[in-house]
Amino acid sequence: MMNPNRILIVEDDPNLGDILHEYLEMKGFQATLCRDGEEGWNRFKKGAFDLLVLDVMMPKKDGFTLGKEIKQLEPEIPIIYLTAKNQKEDVIAGLKLGADDYMTKPFSMEELLLRIRAILKRSAKADTQALSVLQFGSFTLHYDEQRLVGPDGTHKLTSKENELLRILAADVNKQVNRSLALKQIWGDDSYFNARSMDVYLSKIRKLLKADPQVQIITVHGEGYKLVVTTS
Repeated sequence: MMNPNRILIVEDDPNLGDILHEYLEMKGFQATLCRDGEEGWNRFKKGAFDLLVLDVMMPKKDGFTLGKEIKQLEPEIPIIYLTAKNQKEDVIAGLKLGADDYMTKPFSMEELLLRIRAILKRSAKADTQALSVLQFGSFTLHYDEQRLVGPDGTHKLTSKENELLRILAADVNKQVNRSLALKQIWGDDSYFNARSMDVYLSKIRKLLKADPQVQIITVHGEGYKLVVTTS
């Protein structure tokens, strides 16, 4: 059975927020509801989500500000903005910030559902095509085959090594958040899972020694970075 898509809803209207949460849960999604932008930001950093539904006008942190900060941390995550505004400049502002869609209140729940499913379908297809074969330095990761090809030959990877290396290789020279990686691969960021990830990272680092221009560095207190240098 496939895991349900995880959706973060950030909506300050209590009635609409509850309706959205209940409706999406009923349709098979794993929905999380936050009541303002600050709560949404803190919750996003603690969990892995597949799509965001953000209200624009919110206390503490508006939806556009929240979306911009989230895109800096996870550029590819899809965002749908909800607002009572319908001015052209607001639509343009949302699109410039990387919005995947924009809905003006009041809206149909059925229409929102169709848009969510369409975005997730496009996102899943793009992820599959982009992340099935990844090249970095003199290495090629064949994700579907759990195989790493490098200057010293071909190595068969375990499922955890394969998942971890894909996350790192998908964002070469960019920081990968430790907590998010743990939750994406192991399901939570407990102490024991963190120790397990350290063991797999050590194994991957040994494989990457075949190319001195490729290494995984630790960003203390934050996460990791797969660094590829050029001569």
